Amino acid sequence: MRNLKPVKVGDCILDGRHIYIQSMLNVIADDIEGNVKQAVELEKVGCEIIRTAIPDMNAVKLIPAIKSAVKIPLVADIHFDYKLALESVEAGVDKIRINPGNIGDMDRVKQVADKCRSKNIPIRIGVNSGSLEKELLAKYGSPTPEALVESAMNHAKMLERFDFDDIVISIKSSDVKCMIDSYRLASERCNYPLHLGVTEAGTERMGIIKSAVGIGSLLCDGIGETIRVSLTDNPIKEISAGRDILKCIGKRKGIQFVSCPTCGRTKVNLIKIANEVENAVKDIEKDIKIAVMGCVVNGPGEAKEADIGIAGGDGCAVIFKKGEVLRKIKEEDIVQELMKEISEL
Repeated sequence: MRNLKPVKVGDCILDGRHIYIQSMLNVIADDIEGNVKQAVELEKVGCEIIRTAIPDMNAVKLIPAIKSAVKIPLVADIHFDYKLALESVEAGVDKIRINPGNIGDMDRVKQVADKCRSKNIPIRIGVNSGSLEKELLAKYGSPTPEALVESAMNHAKMLERFDFDDIVISIKSSDVKCMIDSYRLASERCNYPLHLGVTEAGTERMGIIKSAVGIGSLLCDGIGETIRVSLTDNPIKEISAGRDILKCIGKRKGIQFVSCPTCGRTKVNLIKIANEVENAVKDIEKDIKIAVMGCVVNGPGEAKEADIGIAGGDGCAVIFKKGEVLRKIKEEDIVQELMKEISEL
């Protein structure tokens, strides 16, 4: 168990008791209205910490605009220019994402540390395999977990030199195994909260698969306080994927949906039924397990722990609750009757 140093981001406390889901706005930075609209949409679907790129001084205007529209914490994503960090803090941002080693001499690092300390603003150090320092690449030969962690620890030491330790660390790689090994190593070497993610994970399908493996593995190890599923897609999908990952490992309550893969015993159109049921329950917030099974072999037996479910027969099905059969229904009535039972739970 890590001796974690809690970090407060707005009203969110990164202490491991709750795993916070993040996302990042992907609207062009000079479109304030578009960014505000997307931030509101993300908050509505369950985003708990939101990040926006601040590439120039004009983009600092995003901060008060977004802050006035949403209640969740806002993170300013900054590269190279320390003045952007200083102005973002003045504008009311809740956290800064910056690498101290990329903003110039130690006087600049001190200015950022001092400004953030004065406003109780944490800093996330974001290291990834594509931004590794040349000397570490020469030392290790490639972006190995040891190289990535050493880079992160070096950046943290720059802030610690100025008595700043309100730090969150992310060590990302597009290589899932490297990402897992890096965070495991980092969890042994520091007590700062860790922001988990597989960077450049890809489009929706592979991005979710890579993120589920990487993020899920670490959370099962007790590592990680906040997550971001990075997708080349609408960031709304990142939130639903993050929730699903947390639900799968018991870190978040909500609908758990299970269905069997079908086989030669299946005599109902289970694929169609399963998709219809899953779509019908996606917005239900009850903490229940629903099973859609193809036959009696995989029904009340294998899925007896489900709160409610169906098992297909020959053009029909039975509805069961906690393994006990309630009644028999026609195939065409399965979805309607199952949803009726769910509404009564």
